[in-house]
Amino acid sequence: MPDYLILKLQGPMQAWGRESFEGLRPSELFPGRSALLGLLGACLGIDRLDREGLQALASSVSIAVRVDHQGQKMTDYHTVKNAREDYRGLKSHDTIQTWREYWQDAFYTVAVWNDANASISLDSIELALKRPFYTPVLGRRSCPLARPLFDARLSTDSVQAALALSGETGGTVYSEEFTDHAIPMKKRDVPIIHQPRQFASRTLYMTNGQGEQHVSE
Repeated sequence: MPDYLILKLQGPMQAWGRESFEGLRPSELFPGRSALLGLLGACLGIDRLDREGLQALASSVSIAVRVDHQGQKMTDYHTVKNAREDYRGLKSHDTIQTWREYWQDAFYTVAVWNDANASISLDSIELALKRPFYTPVLGRRSCPLARPLFDARLSTDSVQAALALSGETGGTVYSEEFTDHAIPMKKRDVPIIHQPRQFASRTLYMTNGQGEQHVSE
């Protein structure tokens, strides 16, 4: 049976980036692949400019996320003085407005497992989660963790079975592993390593577990 690392993402505020438009910085309903690879990479000490290391990590793991508690959305309003001149075509360092979204009191359970021919093992990732190289945050630096990331390592038949053993509350699951009766959906959150801030699409399989469902926007 395959092994699964179980992570718990819990904190007062979380922000999981999605497509942004000018000053609006929305937060996705759950952490995407790009965000979770960044979180794992920070724990492993992979620098954001280390493209080989980032590619090795991306080629080594698959991920599933369960929304245990969606929380309440909050929008933080900023004005920024001395903005860069190329922002929105500004011709001077004008003051601009931005809106940044956060989830308050959200709680997610994440399962991580190795792909075939993985070059970064679950053993290495587990060690890094227990002793992270860089301080992990929940999407933005202003979003600290309320508990350690690592929760458990489980050997089960499937990721659904692993998540079922990881807490009594089961919410909506978004998994890269196909399961019967799952609803396929497209998500554009796969980082293109050699093209910074560019993303490709992947297929996720959504299932409704027991307990709380996610909140639609």
